[in-house]
Amino acid sequence: MTQALYRKWRPRTFEEVVGQEHVVRTLRNALNSGRIHHAYLFAGPRGTGKTTTARLLAKAVNCLAPDPAERPCNECAICQAVNEGRLMDLIEIDAASNTGVDDVRELRERVGFRPNVARYKVYVIDEVHMLSNAAFNALLKTLEEPPPHAIFVLATTEPHRIPPTIRSRCQRFDFRRIPLETIVERLERIAEGEGIAVEREALTLIARQATGSMRDAESLLDQLAAYSDEGITVDVVRAALGTGAEEAVMGLVDALAEGDTARGLALINRVVDQGTDPRQFARQVVEHLRGLLLTRLGSEETPLHVPNGLREAFQAQARRFDPRRLARAVRLFNEAATEARAAWQPQLPLELAFVEAALPPEERRSGGGSPPAVTPPGYKGASSPPGEPRPKVPSRQQASPRSAERPSTPSPSRSAEPPPPQHVAPTRPPVEGMPPLEAFRDRWADLLRAIHPHNHSLAALLRSGHPLRVEGETLVLGFQYPFHQGKVSEENNRRAVEDALERLFGRPIRVRCELVPKDNQAAPSHPAPSASQPSVRDELVEAAVRELGARVVRNAGNRGGTENARGF
Repeated sequence: MTQALYRKWRPRTFEEVVGQEHVVRTLRNALNSGRIHHAYLFAGPRGTGKTTTARLLAKAVNCLAPDPAERPCNECAICQAVNEGRLMDLIEIDAASNTGVDDVRELRERVGFRPNVARYKVYVIDEVHMLSNAAFNALLKTLEEPPPHAIFVLATTEPHRIPPTIRSRCQRFDFRRIPLETIVERLERIAEGEGIAVEREALTLIARQATGSMRDAESLLDQLAAYSDEGITVDVVRAALGTGAEEAVMGLVDALAEGDTARGLALINRVVDQGTDPRQFARQVVEHLRGLLLTRLGSEETPLHVPNGLREAFQAQARRFDPRRLARAVRLFNEAATEARAAWQPQLPLELAFVEAALPPEERRSGGGSPPAVTPPGYKGASSPPGEPRPKVPSRQQASPRSAERPSTPSPSRSAEPPPPQHVAPTRPPVEGMPPLEAFRDRWADLLRAIHPHNHSLAALLRSGHPLRVEGETLVLGFQYPFHQGKVSEENNRRAVEDALERLFGRPIRVRCELVPKDNQAAPSHPAPSASQPSVRDELVEAAVRELGARVVRNAGNRGGTENARGF
């Protein structure tokens, strides 16, 4: 049976460990100075060399070479026993299979015995975060007062799941993801040693697929070496891994820039029909859009996944996008890459992400079930239909009953001068592209209809308020009662209103709530509730009744039975 490449090419000296120079240097200095600790914690992603380094440490502390700088020598009996996997004093434990407290108690009983042939007994506990709390408590005493001949190496991919009492008794080393170029150079040496004909661009695709894991990259190289007898090419890698060509990704992003949904959807289906995995293709699109975003924000380095022949097209493509739109597209396609696994139609999340990213904001918000907006002139969005007059909304002075009751009577000496202005707090003017106050008043009913299915109480609270003014990128809402103003100002409710406004107007809008005296309150733009439409008080009472019912059910479950619920 042929040995796997990742086992055959496992590093046997510290110099062969790649991508973890900060760990190797510290361990080598500790070995040379004799400052060996009794417990180490190796944390990091999979395939980055944690178990390999633990074996090298076990080999180095027990090596028989007289010069510490030459350890491990791979020539003495101890080093050869470790390389062949027959050293009895190197105990490797899989914590995922031995999670119970009895397993750790057995370890505690054996740790007191002296080594058989080596200087130290080295315990390598892999995936240590899988141990139970009782097992960690049993291990704590041993780590706190270990015998002088025992060394513990705890390896984990999730260090946050290890209790702080365990972490504080270990020297922690964080293993990092291995850079792409380092993986490619390592794969080149392996391919040359194994006599595998492979293109460098193919190795780059393999390294990208491994996402910083050397073991994954070596396993992929081993798999692709058996895929074709004529060598590993870029087409072989794409066919075996189900990835699409960079030209297809560039074409899809071009269709996204032009808003051509028909061409983009046809390209997605053609790529999937050719055998490309939709999740892999979505990841390629995410990586490409991320590179465009970094380039658009000022990064001068073109990502490595872009071939040399497409570098100029990539730079030109980046200039066609706005950074905010690129960030939105990255988020949508990243969600599609995770949803494609469970979708009954694998390319459906990819298609939906493309459509949502390609449509302009006004078309996205008109598809939510609410009628299209009647937008005032000057606002960058959907315009009013031709020939349809725009309804005029009375200003605050016209709508205020006090101003109607108090006609202005200029004095004879100052008949040409306007009346002195009342004291008004200074406000920031609306920013460019921000809808004016009239637009919010016109669409207030649409906002209530959008919120009502998700939060009846919030919609009822908003009926008692109205758009007061626009300051910069903030819409100020006025309320007559402190209770309503305070509830809408809560974090969850305020964010719900801001999200609904963003869907309606296609841009981020912040919300602030203010208490408006009864005399200064402008006329609300939304109609008063009719007989068929519940009032604010009715909806608040209904919400309170629902909350009371939910509390009764929770209390009944906590007290243990229907009798307690009936008594409550």
